[in-house]
Amino acid sequence: MQLNILNNDFYNLKFISLLGNPVSHSLSPMMQNAAYKFLNLNLIYTLCECSGESLKHIVTGIKHMPNYIGFALTTPNKIEVMQYLDEHDDLCLKLGSANTVVKLENKLIGYNTDGYGAVRSIKEFCDVSGKVIFAFGAGGAGRSVCFELANNNAKKIYICSRSSSCETLSNNINKYFNNKCVPVNAADKANVKNFIAEADIILNLSGAGMAGRETETCVDAKFLNAEQICFDAAYSPLKTRFLIEAEARGCKIINGLNMLLYQGVRQLELWTGISDINIINEAVEIMRSELVKNLNHD
Repeated sequence: MQLNILNNDFYNLKFISLLGNPVSHSLSPMMQNAAYKFLNLNLIYTLCECSGESLKHIVTGIKHMPNYIGFALTTPNKIEVMQYLDEHDDLCLKLGSANTVVKLENKLIGYNTDGYGAVRSIKEFCDVSGKVIFAFGAGGAGRSVCFELANNNAKKIYICSRSSSCETLSNNINKYFNNKCVPVNAADKANVKNFIAEADIILNLSGAGMAGRETETCVDAKFLNAEQICFDAAYSPLKTRFLIEAEARGCKIINGLNMLLYQGVRQLELWTGISDINIINEAVEIMRSELVKNLNHD
């Protein structure tokens, strides 16, 4: 894809970088740069492989480089970066994790848009307010999505894992959101079955079924019913085993493509300050098209 450098103006060219390890697989540069070109922004999104001690030095460097307007973070840097930021939005601070940093007047301000992306994609099917959620997975994706669901007034969130991480995450969320979360050990099949039956929305945030783990699923499909919505954070493949089996049971299904898209759209809004809904909606379709094209290419 050809980058958009307006009028060959390299002096005023602005940068955003994704900091993580690995980053070579990321679809974000294609998605973001397509939007910048469409919006006629003299801005480029790049990749920077880093972690550990180098993260501190790179973040410090970006803070003092006038051509940088911010940066993004992926594994393993989302928690580590928090100590190097000057400010955080409220949910980012509660999460203890940032995937987006905006540089404003030489201050680094942290946000987390991962959960926003998932919840926005679910809201295209139903309002999450007042709904009972059952979530498989209490890692990074589980943390960001479940915090965002609590922030959007979900009635109850069952968080299921094979380890004690479901208890840790439930306790963390309950400190801020009035005991919304209930930990569930995956080995307790009776509770898993009963709590899934109570749920309106089932989430696979565990990684089971994603590329390299295609034969895995998070749940026995016989526990599902046709009234439920089933969401999977994976976007490769677009239909995991969980979603294929849920669809066969009559459930509405949602893959992780729009989660990736909408978290990126929210980043675009934060970095550029663009708030015109019509302009953003046009950019959304450009970004969606770029994602689909690159997934099909893979």
